Amino acid sequence: MKAKGKKLVSLFLVFSLVAISCTTIKTPGQMRIEPKKHGTNLVIQKKDGRQISGELIAVKENSLLLLDSESGADVSVDIKDIKVIKMKKSMTRLGMGIGCVAGVLTGLGFAKALSDLHDGIDSQWYLILPLICAVPLSFLGGIIGGFVKADKTIQIEGMTDSEIKDAMDKLRKKARIRDYK
Repeated sequence: MKAKGKKLVSLFLVFSLVAISCTTIKTPGQMRIEPKKHGTNLVIQKKDGRQISGELIAVKENSLLLLDSESGADVSVDIKDIKVIKMKKSMTRLGMGIGCVAGVLTGLGFAKALSDLHDGIDSQWYLILPLICAVPLSFLGGIIGGFVKADKTIQIEGMTDSEIKDAMDKLRKKARIRDYK
């Protein structure tokens, strides 16, 4: 390739890089946009036997506002009509913790086996091997825990007014709009 062709290709690459970087730069206004927070998913069983499932938008004084998962419409459910509220809770943190403990124990087992095999090893291996094993196993445990969901059930029927108020305060923390008045 001649020198003129090399200069032309170089110039094209420089302009391409400038064009790509200009389109991907975020303006200060774009950087301040907060990610959209979602409320927890609830399954509400009413006293008449019907079930409503959807995202918790807000907790009002005497009702819950849900985004219905089937119709996509906002549904207001009166607290007096609710029998049971079920929430799906992710087990990611628990899975990561179990994986980390399993990794440390596995690493200590490997270090002990190496020590027995080679008539003693440096003490640094008793620190390094548990760390090497703990990182991938805690990551794997977090992934598995993310797929596992545990149901948390709140039995509204039969509660006193103060117990219902406490339960609604806990639910308010999990709503999309937390400070609804």
